Amino acid sequence: MLEVSRLRKTFETDGQRALGRGRRTVNDVAQVFAVNDVSFTVEEGEMFTLLGPSGCGKTTTLRSIAGLETPDSGSIALDGRALFSRQAGKKKGAVNVAVNKRGLGMVFQSYAIWPHMSVFDNVAFPLRVAPRGRRVGEAEVKRRVTKVLETMELAAYADRHATKLSGGQQQRLALARAIVIEPPLLLLDEPLSNLDAKLRESLRYELKRLQRELGITSIYVTHDQTEALALSSKVAVMQAGQVAQLGTPREIYQRPLTKFVAEFIGTANFLDGTVRARSGQDFAVETANGVLTLTADADVTVGSAALASIRPESVQISVERPTDARNVWSGVVTTRAFLGEAMDHIVSVGQHEINVRSGPEISIEPGTPVYIRFDPSKLSLVPMS
Repeated sequence: MLEVSRLRKTFETDGQRALGRGRRTVNDVAQVFAVNDVSFTVEEGEMFTLLGPSGCGKTTTLRSIAGLETPDSGSIALDGRALFSRQAGKKKGAVNVAVNKRGLGMVFQSYAIWPHMSVFDNVAFPLRVAPRGRRVGEAEVKRRVTKVLETMELAAYADRHATKLSGGQQQRLALARAIVIEPPLLLLDEPLSNLDAKLRESLRYELKRLQRELGITSIYVTHDQTEALALSSKVAVMQAGQVAQLGTPREIYQRPLTKFVAEFIGTANFLDGTVRARSGQDFAVETANGVLTLTADADVTVGSAALASIRPESVQISVERPTDARNVWSGVVTTRAFLGEAMDHIVSVGQHEINVRSGPEISIEPGTPVYIRFDPSKLSLVPMS
């Protein structure tokens, strides 16, 4: 189990670059928080994903766990063993285990394979250069490398130079080299980002299958929302150096806690309004087009401005009024788009333009009056921000 607690990391920068981020000034030098009080736990066997836009702190967090960055304060522990620990402003009593002594596996975005070595020698390299106390004999090297190459379906290429492999094969080679040391934790820094879309999709499921079969605890960094939802046991969505929301992929997608999370993960309709009534988790939100009733686990008080959000596929559309009259609005289709596996309609309702996604069998011509219905259980409520 990995425990990351109150991790902080700052970089010196000029004032303009620090705008819009948590910042402080030390001796007239602006410092921006790359990671600001980040805490999370990764259970054994989980695929834990750090997800967010460029500059949100996800790679800095990963590199801090690997030992490639030195945080200002916080702690990192793996299976009860401290890898890093430092109190803010104090160096006395600090712990910072060297990169090569942490025993972690890492796959970089660029793969970083040795171009002058064969596939076999690339995978064998970390075993052969391990510290003497952990180094294994050549017979064991051959056994481990052969086994992992078979798992990665690269055994037939063992004698081939690494640069003669395709992009997907090179990605699997980098992964094989990382897991051959049988690490307690595998770190993956956007390993699929250099591949074309079709290959990335196929390797995404291959990576998930391998992670489950091998049972390796993994931390995966990506900015690709689809990748995060498909691969992860847990997702931490990061924003400006902090964890905006942590949960399962389904929780993150269906119950975003902030507008940022709802916008970053997929597509969402936002309906601004005011909370007029609340009973436990049941809310009544007054909008410009009428009152919406919904059920949400939200910390929003009566009288507060709030945003009701709903995914396009959770909005029902029909030319006839639904029998369930709750949350039914009437509008007009302004445009439609065929997406192959789905059909998108944009429906104009008063001040709102609602995106509705349905199966491709539903196709309604622009200009047609329609009814749309918001399922109370599919609506989320977030504070206005």
